[in-house]
Amino acid sequence: MLPLLCRKACRLGVYGILGNHDFIEMTPLLEAAGVRLLLNEAVRVTENGAALWQVGLDDAHFYGLHDFDKALRDVPPASRELRILLAHSPEVCARGFHLYLTGHTHAGQICLPGGWPPMVNARCPRRYIAGAWTFNGMVGYTSRGTGSSGVFVRFNCPPEVVIHILRASS
Repeated sequence: MLPLLCRKACRLGVYGILGNHDFIEMTPLLEAAGVRLLLNEAVRVTENGAALWQVGLDDAHFYGLHDFDKALRDVPPASRELRILLAHSPEVCARGFHLYLTGHTHAGQICLPGGWPPMVNARCPRRYIAGAWTFNGMVGYTSRGTGSSGVFVRFNCPPEVVIHILRASS
């Protein structure tokens, strides 16, 4: 990934979070490659007078190190600016976010024809393990990702790399 990250030119920055297969020792290497890791913290991103908050949570699924209070410490409670939650797993209950971007599930990884996974690696309803969803007015997206876990195979569950394009409403 490092050669790709070093070539990626994003004028507003590259942000990331760690997951259950990542270790804190990876942080200096990723940050040297230009990735700002959000470890239970938030960053305000501005462009042409508009702003949004990106809030990153540490892994909630395996390590249980997510801390909403710490992550939201710098976000003004009365702010009406867009809030985006980056969390490795779709299992956490989001509070006051407009968009929740997540992964972890591999969409089941091994699916029956039609894409139904007999087993999922997440403690949440199945509707949150892949693709677009909504919850109490919040929009979410769970990426299938590109890898695998446990058994190094994907069946009836193609990998994906997702690019989300945000546009201001009129």
